Order: sequence, then structure tokens, then C-alpha cells
Amino acid sequence: MTVTADQVSRTRTTPPMGRPPRISRRSRWDYRYSPYLYILPFFAIFAVVGIAPLLYTSWVALNDWDLISQEGAFVGFDNFAKVLGTSTFWVALRNTVSIFLITMIPHLVLALAIAYALDRNIRAATFWRMGVLIPYVVSPVAIALIFNSFFADQSGLFNTWLTQLGLSPIGWHTDTLASHVAIATMINFRWLGNTALIFLAGMQAIPRDLYEAANVDGAGAGRQFFSITIPQLRPTMIFVILTMTIGGLQIFAEPRLYDFQGQGGPNQQWLTLPLYIYNLGWRELDFGQASAASWLLFIIILVFALLNLFISSRIANEGRSKR
Repeated sequence: MTVTADQVSRTRTTPPMGRPPRISRRSRWDYRYSPYLYILPFFAIFAVVGIAPLLYTSWVALNDWDLISQEGAFVGFDNFAKVLGTSTFWVALRNTVSIFLITMIPHLVLALAIAYALDRNIRAATFWRMGVLIPYVVSPVAIALIFNSFFADQSGLFNTWLTQLGLSPIGWHTDTLASHVAIATMINFRWLGNTALIFLAGMQAIPRDLYEAANVDGAGAGRQFFSITIPQLRPTMIFVILTMTIGGLQIFAEPRLYDFQGQGGPNQQWLTLPLYIYNLGWRELDFGQASAASWLLFIIILVFALLNLFISSRIANEGRSKR
């Protein structure tokens, strides 16, 4: 029996049956370390623009800081005590939480409704999906100017309509609750389309077999929405609620631009914590207290985010157990 050269080469290169092929050391290193190299740029940038300023702010918060010399006398936690001892901080905290809650609840409901409408078989779906992002790309300054004309106390569009209907005008810039509603409207107008598209992406990831089975069983659109769409969207809703919590407690542009003074109202009606920190640092030039207030805001956001994560995860787990 003669053996050809081709058979000899296959015998040398093909591993015996049952034995996996040998992996080179370079391939093992590539498999082990490549994922870390891919995500390294993000963490490097985050360390420069995130962690480093956070650590620097923590040091400034412990000092009576001077902006010119970039030095300060160490005062320990006195800056934190001064911030917590002022009524302005607690007023700003109340306003921040109030605006956040007034914003979040209608925001989630309207975003779900818009996403559900965009998920239907409508004509020019791409056009409408792009259209909801127009407010998101508009400058916050332009949005503030437009809504300031709507919510002006004397000559605003809304008060003009109320007067024509025989109702009393609303003090959008004098009443605390009314100013919070106005600012929440500005925030919702800007971010609603972005949240709706996130929900839409979650809805399109739901298997269509579930809806087909529901149609066979005779379930209507409302029953499908609450029995299929909402339960399947729980992970997306948890993500949206967390991001809204982090961003909602840092609202600055809308309260800052709600009037031309930028002080948070004549009686601090819409003074938020970020605006309070801005006033401490750049109006009063007290960077020690401003840094201390920034750390307090960081802790408050962390507590709210963890609380929302706990509640949302518990609701999601209860929904899975019922199924």
C-alpha cells in the first residue's frame, strides 16, 4: 500500500480524534486581554473627567478655598455643616425633588404612549420617529425663550387664554407649584422624544409571537399592552427610571434660564440644588461650600438611584414570579 504526499501532510497537520487543537499563547492572550483593551478608553476618559474632578472636589470641600491661589486653609467638615445649617439648601432640595417628581410621572406615561403609537403600523414611520427627536436637538436656550413667552405672568400665552375663558391668571413666576409645573413642562418637551425612542427600541425587541398568540386568544389592544408590552418592558423601564433619577436631580439649564436673573426666583421658588451650587461658587465665590454642596448632591442622587433600583427590581421580580 502506497501513501501519497497529500495524506502525509494531512496526517501531520490534523490533530488526533478526540484531542482539541492546540491554541497558541498569542491567541490565549488575545482571548483573555482583548475585552479589557476594548473598554479601556472609556475608563481612561472617565477617570480623567469623572473620578479626578470628584477627588479634587472632595479636597476643596474640606478647605476654605481661594480660587486665585488654588490653595486653602483646612477646615474639615465645617463647609458641610454650614451648608446643612442654611435654609437655602433645604429649600433647594425641596424644589429639586418637587420638580423631579412632577417631571418623571407624566414623562413616563407620555413616553410610553408615544412609543406605543410609533410601534404601530403607521405611514411614514421613519419620519415620525425622527420628528420626536427635534426638541432634543434644539438648544435649551431656545426652548427657554419659547416657554418663557408661554408662561409669562403678564402677557404670556397661557394666561391670555385663561383670561379669555374668564379664569384668573396663574403666577407662573411667583407661585412655587406653578413654577415647578412650568419648568417640568420645559424638561418634558426637551427629553420626551428621547425617552420614547428608548421605549420604542424595547418594544420592537419583544417577540411578535406573543402578540400573535394574544390575537388568537381574542385579547384586545389594551389587554396586550398591559399583559405583554408592559411586563416585557420592565428592564427598559428600570434603565429609564435610573437615568431619569440621575439626570432629574441635576436639572440646571431650565431653572437657570426660566427668568433673566438666574437666581432661582425672587423668593427661591424654583431654586434647585445645581443652581444653588452654581450661585455659591460663581456668585459668592465660596468654592469650599460649593464643593461640599456638590458632594451632598452626589450622595442624594446615589440614595435616590439605589432606592429606585431596589423598588423597580422588586416590582420586576414580583412580575416574573406571578408569571
